[in-house]
Amino acid sequence: MPNRFRSLPGFLMMMLVAPTIAWAAGGAHVVEDSEVLDPGLCQAEFWVTKFDPGGGYGNVTPTCTLKSLPWLEWGVQFQHYWFNETDTTSQILGPNIKVNLVPEERGVGVGLYFNSGVNVATGELALATLLVPVSIPLTDNARINLNAGWSYLRISDQQNTLFWGVQIETKVAWDVSLMLETFGRSGDTTAAQLGIRWRPNDGNIDFDLLAGGFFDQINARFFTMGVTVRW
Repeated sequence: MPNRFRSLPGFLMMMLVAPTIAWAAGGAHVVEDSEVLDPGLCQAEFWVTKFDPGGGYGNVTPTCTLKSLPWLEWGVQFQHYWFNETDTTSQILGPNIKVNLVPEERGVGVGLYFNSGVNVATGELALATLLVPVSIPLTDNARINLNAGWSYLRISDQQNTLFWGVQIETKVAWDVSLMLETFGRSGDTTAAQLGIRWRPNDGNIDFDLLAGGFFDQINARFFTMGVTVRW
């Protein structure tokens, strides 16, 4: 497979591994924050990303934080992706776990995030990620999220490498937030996206609309719509 076509489906899969508080990262955002769900809450994240040219993926991720384990968010992630030029499709299933090591309310939040997935058809390990997310509050309504860690992608020429990400997010008015992030795999692909999140009346449902693009030879854009429901 030509490198251009190896890179896009591979990076598309990488975007799935990186998955969450009220106005925060998570959901269709790639860069993670350090925080977990409020104890006793569960949520389900749904989103679809379309690439131009061709391809895309759909994602479903239910997670929970138990009152007895207020520092742990755990769940499962299922993804279906397709790539038109190579007629490639795949389904990936695996665990999604985040541990909050230092709460953000102490000044700087620190967490540990793990995700992996196997190809449902073959049983082979398709991807895995181990990240340290750091959240730095700037004001009551703005913060920076930083990610760094190990990323494995079976489909990539660079199977084992560093994943990094930087995100700025801010709540601009009432129940609307803006996000700008850039992220990538060392020696592989780099991308950025801009998004808006609407959480009506700061309730239990988020709506995300995002647009992004790659910086390198892939020369592709991507557009995402997502919904997160909490209970």
